[in-house]
Amino acid sequence: MTTFGGSSTRRSFIRGAGKTAAVVAAAAKFAPSTYAASDQTIRLSLIGCGPRGTGAVGNALNVKGGHVELYAMADLYDKKMDIAQRALEKRYPDGVHVSDNHKFTGFDAYKKAIDVLSPGDVALCTTRAYIRPVHVAYAVSKGINVFMEKPFSPDPAGLKRLLKAGEEADKKGVKVAAGLQCRHSPARAALIERIKTGVMGDISYIRANRLGRSGPLGNMGDKANSLEHQLMFGKFNLLWVGSGRMIDHLIHQIDECCWLMGGWPVSCHGMGGKAIGIDDHGQNMDTYSMEFTWADGRKAMCGFRSISRSHDEFATFVHGTKAAAQFSGNGHKATVHQFKDQRIGNDNIAWTPTDDAMNPWDYEWVDFIDAIRNNKPYNETHRAVQSDYASLMGRAAAHLNRIVTWDEVTGSNFAFCDAPENLSFDSKPPAIADENGYFPAPVAGKWTEL
Repeated sequence: MTTFGGSSTRRSFIRGAGKTAAVVAAAAKFAPSTYAASDQTIRLSLIGCGPRGTGAVGNALNVKGGHVELYAMADLYDKKMDIAQRALEKRYPDGVHVSDNHKFTGFDAYKKAIDVLSPGDVALCTTRAYIRPVHVAYAVSKGINVFMEKPFSPDPAGLKRLLKAGEEADKKGVKVAAGLQCRHSPARAALIERIKTGVMGDISYIRANRLGRSGPLGNMGDKANSLEHQLMFGKFNLLWVGSGRMIDHLIHQIDECCWLMGGWPVSCHGMGGKAIGIDDHGQNMDTYSMEFTWADGRKAMCGFRSISRSHDEFATFVHGTKAAAQFSGNGHKATVHQFKDQRIGNDNIAWTPTDDAMNPWDYEWVDFIDAIRNNKPYNETHRAVQSDYASLMGRAAAHLNRIVTWDEVTGSNFAFCDAPENLSFDSKPPAIADENGYFPAPVAGKWTEL
C-alpha cells in the first residue's frame, strides 16, 4: 500500500492500536441475540485477500462480546489467498477457521464464498472497485450482511447499481457497512456537535488535502493489454479498475467535507495537471485541485498531489466566521482541535475533545457488529454512494477542466465497463494501451467519464 507523507498505513495503525482494551470495553454492551447464528458466532467471508481485506478481517476479529470468525475466503489467486490466511492465523489463531473446501478462486469465487454463509454473517467485499457493486448486490440478494471497502465504484453506472442493492438491503433488513471509517470517530463527532452550538460561528469554508508521493505506472510491455495484468497493477493507475489514485485516497477527505457541511455539494470546479519529468503510463493526473460548492454558497477546497520531494499534508481544516478547527490528521488520526481564531497552531488551541480510545477502523466494526447482534437498522449504502458521487464529480471536473454539477454526475449512466460480471482473463480489457504502453489519459475536450 502506498504511504503518503510518511504517515501510518491502516495496517501499521491496527498493529499499534487494534487490540487495545478499549475495544473490549466498547463492545461489552453487546447482548445475545437470535439474529446472529444460534451459537452467537458471526462468520466472515473475505472476498479479495489484499491488505485492505485482511485489515478489515483484523478489525472484525478485534471486536469482543461474542465470537467472530473468518470462515471462507475468495480471490483470483490461490497464492495470494494462502499468504493472507497464514498471516491472519498467526495474528488471530482463535479467529480463523477456513477449511480448504471454503477457499475459492476465480471470477465466480465470490458467489461460492457468499453461498456458504447464513443470515447474520458478513461478506467482506474488498476487491478492486470495478466489481464492488456486483459483489454487494449478490450478497444482499442472498440476505447476507455486507462490509464494502471504498472506493465503491469507478463510475456513475456502478453507483446506481449500488443504490439499488442498498434499497433491497433495507427491504430485507440486511446490514451494510461502508469503509469510510472516520464517520465512526467520537472525537470528530464531538467537534461537529460543538460547531452546532455556534461557538465557531457559521462555517465559511473547508480545506482538505492529501498531498504526498507515489510512484507512476511503468511500461507493462506486451502485457499492458492483458486483463489479468491490468487487474494486478492497475488498482491505483487505471480508472476502470479502482477509480484512480485521487479518489482511492481523497474520498475520505471529501466525505469529511460533506459530513461537516451536513449535505452534498451542488457543483465542483476542478483543475488537474501532469508533473514534468515523470514518465507515467497510467491514467492519473499528478495534481488535482477541486472547489466544491454547496447550495448556500459555502465552499470546500480539496487538493491531491502525488509527487515526490514536495510539501506533504494529510488533514482536514474547517473555518468558521469566529474560529478555525482541525477535523482530522495524518493517517486518518482523530487530530481534532478548535483554535482561538483562524490561525492553525498547537500554541493556539482553544479546545480539544477526549481522545478517541480506538482507531477509526475498530470503531467502525464495533458499531457494525453491535447492529448485527442486536438487530438494529444499519445501512450505510446511500451515504457511501453519495460521497462517491461527490468524488466522481471532483474527478470529472479536474479531468474535463470545467464545472460539473451534482445533477450531471448523479444523472449519468456512464460505465467504463458495461458488464463487469462477465469479465474473464480472456476478456478484452476496457482500457487499451498504445504501441508504447501508454494508456489513454484525460484530455479536456476529448475525454469522457460522465
